Amino acid sequence: MIKHFINGKWIESESKESVEIPNPATAQLIDRCPLGTAKELDQAVQAGKEAFKTWRQTPAVDRVQYLFKLKVLMEESFEELAKLVTTEHGKTLVEARGSVRRGIQMVETACGIPNLMMGEHFEDIAPGIDCKAVNRPMGVFGVIAPFNFPAMVPFWFWPFGLAAGNTIVIKPSERVPLTQVKVFELIEKAGFPKGVINMVHGGKDVVNAMCTHPDVKGISFVGSTPVAKHVYVTGTAHGKRVQALGGAKNFMVILPDAIMDKAAATAFESIVGCAGERCLAGSVIIAVGKDTAKTIEDMIIVRAKETTIGNGLEKNVQMGPLISQAAKDRVKGMIQTAIDEGAKLLVDGRVGVDNLPGYFLKPTVLSGIKPHMKIAKEEVFGPVVLLADVATFDEAIHWINDSPFGNTTTLFTQSGAAARKFSYEVDPSMIGINIGVPAPMSFFSFGGSKDSFFGDIKAHGHACIGFYTDTKVTVERWLSDASIWRA
Repeated sequence: MIKHFINGKWIESESKESVEIPNPATAQLIDRCPLGTAKELDQAVQAGKEAFKTWRQTPAVDRVQYLFKLKVLMEESFEELAKLVTTEHGKTLVEARGSVRRGIQMVETACGIPNLMMGEHFEDIAPGIDCKAVNRPMGVFGVIAPFNFPAMVPFWFWPFGLAAGNTIVIKPSERVPLTQVKVFELIEKAGFPKGVINMVHGGKDVVNAMCTHPDVKGISFVGSTPVAKHVYVTGTAHGKRVQALGGAKNFMVILPDAIMDKAAATAFESIVGCAGERCLAGSVIIAVGKDTAKTIEDMIIVRAKETTIGNGLEKNVQMGPLISQAAKDRVKGMIQTAIDEGAKLLVDGRVGVDNLPGYFLKPTVLSGIKPHMKIAKEEVFGPVVLLADVATFDEAIHWINDSPFGNTTTLFTQSGAAARKFSYEVDPSMIGINIGVPAPMSFFSFGGSKDSFFGDIKAHGHACIGFYTDTKVTVERWLSDASIWRA
């Protein structure tokens, strides 16, 4: 049974409840994760609250030294972390390495907090009166992470919050906690002061305790839209800052002038990469014109049939399993519902996988997708390519904007005018032009709109400093007393 990390110590949970952690590629049990309690969450918060008293007074240039040490340790443990991600989540090793690299980049960017957190000063806003604004840390912040990127998503948040002078309590996903356990071993090795960063395992009880705890100042969350809404509503009702990143339905538009082979390859990888279990995954490919649709369809079918599935630790595997049997069953059900609603099955990824030991599906390709279909409106979170066609570019944009989600969208074209029109008119907050997964780097902000994001300030980059700090403004006037200048 894995342990919590509270106030610099590894602590066994008092909870009698736990969940199994299987390897998704083999279904074999790796470990068990305790479903921690509200009491244990409170212990972590109190440790953070006490540590904040001295951590906030620690100069920023000294705080980031711990992050520099962690960055070095993560580089040294790079392969071990990547293999852990593959083992507990199922990604291919190449995908896992990419996610670990993104986590390290977040740490690197947070090391620039002396510049990111810089305030403002202006003289003579009125005669003899000056004004200054400083960004100050607030206290304990919570991070609730999803299952799909255990080595990356937590780093979207806590390095920035910690570098800014706050203290942190992380709840990893109970389905993939082992990567964060290793990260916390590195945190311990780097010598972070006791209580500044804590980890509590658990499920909904820990989430709700975090959302209602009076000493938690804010919460960063990534997960499904229903839970994101719950965290946002509950947390804000209890006076907290909340940035809750929810689900998605991402559309990719292909214009007739696109470079077709590259567009097909990029769109396909967007959908089936990480077995489709990522919030930036493409879902519906909207081809403008029948000729474009036919060309893309033929190319996608070939790629789907040639994709090699298997254990992500093995060579030449291009796609790993889904996270669980429940996830596999849900995706299979969505495929069947789409067929029942009139979609045409071109490649059936449900065939030849049930004899495999893990939770595998092959890439599935469906054509004839229409906006009213359930699968065209809901997030699949699986390797299902949905093909649609429209007569005009404006129809494609209307389809995108009619979705309740607004995470990301992509256009494939060689026209600068078309690209500008697309970027200007579509609702989603993260846009790709000939890029299938337009994931912003650590120095840009990350987050969607509409039902894909609840809150005001997005993750990482310069923008997140506004989430983790309170801006205090001082207006000052010093009355002159010439006598003190005389010897």
